[in-house]
Amino acid sequence: MASSARPTLILLVRHGQTPTTGVELYGRKPGVQLSAVGWGQAEKVAERISEIDHRRIAAIYSSPLKRTLETATPISEAIGIPVKQKRGLIELDVGAWTGRKLNQLRKLKAWSAVQKYPSGFRFPKGESFVEMQTRMAQTIDGFVTNHPGKTVVAVSHADPIRALVAHAMGTHLDLFQRIVVSPCSVTAILYTPSGPVVLAVNNTGDLGSLTPA
Repeated sequence: MASSARPTLILLVRHGQTPTTGVELYGRKPGVQLSAVGWGQAEKVAERISEIDHRRIAAIYSSPLKRTLETATPISEAIGIPVKQKRGLIELDVGAWTGRKLNQLRKLKAWSAVQKYPSGFRFPKGESFVEMQTRMAQTIDGFVTNHPGKTVVAVSHADPIRALVAHAMGTHLDLFQRIVVSPCSVTAILYTPSGPVVLAVNNTGDLGSLTPA
């Protein structure tokens, strides 16, 4: 992971709630939109981020999926910076499992591997967790290189954010399922010359104190 001499703060925002959050494994299914609750969450996280010094926020990037772009819109309006789509932030490609109900998937023998051995699992006709973690880390690496000493907002999805946290902490990917990333929570990672510093995970409150101790 590249790191500028000037630390770069990455604020990772999970998209807001959708009508099928926790019910369906929608993956990259097109057209999944925020629910009314999700829009409220997006407005709230935009307000929280807007309390950060605007001069330090250099860019807002979003996964190209509808639910992330919708979440990024209030942030863009609050900060006054346009949203740039970045495919590297996209959701894990769950292939043939796209759109299936979670209560059905949990009955599959392969579901145990997803939970206990994700580093060795590839979704049928889809992506592996290792590939997802690698592209996410490479994408953030590009942000750090391109925005030294600044703050970058990146709107993404639960699994990519959790995998990035594990990468930043040097935690094995097989343990990343233990990390909680709620809808419209903020995860903050400071990339420094000596390595990443995880300042917050699943933050749903004040962001004003996001500085290393």
